[in-house]
Amino acid sequence: MRIDPHTHSAYSDGTESPAALMAQAARAGLDVVGLTDHDTTAGWEEAAAAVPETGVTLLRGAEISCSANGIALHLLAYLFDPDYAPLADALAHARHSRSNRTRLMVQRLAADYPITWEGVLAQAADATTIGRPHIADALVAAGAFPDRAAAFAGPLATSSPYYVPYWGLDPVDACRLVRAAGGVPVAAHPRAANRQRGLVPDETFARMAQAGLAAIEVDHRDHGPAQRDQARALAQALGLGMSGASDYHGAGKPNRLGENLMSPALLEQIVSEGALALIAP
Repeated sequence: MRIDPHTHSAYSDGTESPAALMAQAARAGLDVVGLTDHDTTAGWEEAAAAVPETGVTLLRGAEISCSANGIALHLLAYLFDPDYAPLADALAHARHSRSNRTRLMVQRLAADYPITWEGVLAQAADATTIGRPHIADALVAAGAFPDRAAAFAGPLATSSPYYVPYWGLDPVDACRLVRAAGGVPVAAHPRAANRQRGLVPDETFARMAQAGLAAIEVDHRDHGPAQRDQARALAQALGLGMSGASDYHGAGKPNRLGENLMSPALLEQIVSEGALALIAP
């Protein structure tokens, strides 16, 4: 069974609709795909409607923006009740914070680059969560950079003077909220140093494990061999499961569907612990 549990649609920073994502998953030979847009579940319904036609089972999830003492960390949450108010409110707060930080970054960038807020909104289209990838797309559309990767390596980097942090849940609190909503939390790419200004310490993951963290994403494009070894050792030390995923964004990133996978055993654990079921053909 080929399971890719971490992908994004145009409802956050992917470039494809949920239906198109499901069709791509079928072409990639996946049996199960997880839709985990940033801080939103808006794409679940469309993805679910595409299950019968594509024959791909849907794992519903979201990637939650967290911050541990100013260091960004993303938490994948699976099979939770989207109507659980405390978690839904936190996701709404995160989306609002991301939008505000994006607007402020655009204001800073506009002094040196051909970019406007209206141009960013045009790139975001129907996205529920607006963020740096949409700034990157606007910069590419204006001819300032050849692609998203170049924009992220330049003015959108976390070390850039244009960078603005955003609010995120404390990751320990986020684990508790996800569990209270009937969901199963998994830490996303925890050792991807190129994605943030620092790394969350092992002690924080220990506290997250006590709060219900189920697994750590080990196999990820942004983890080199050393980082995979570190993540694997951390998971083993805490008695956590080990996941893998593509973190697919469509044309927005070079990540390819199915390039890293989750084991059937871990999926079985998530399904057994989650409030929702998989949506199967």
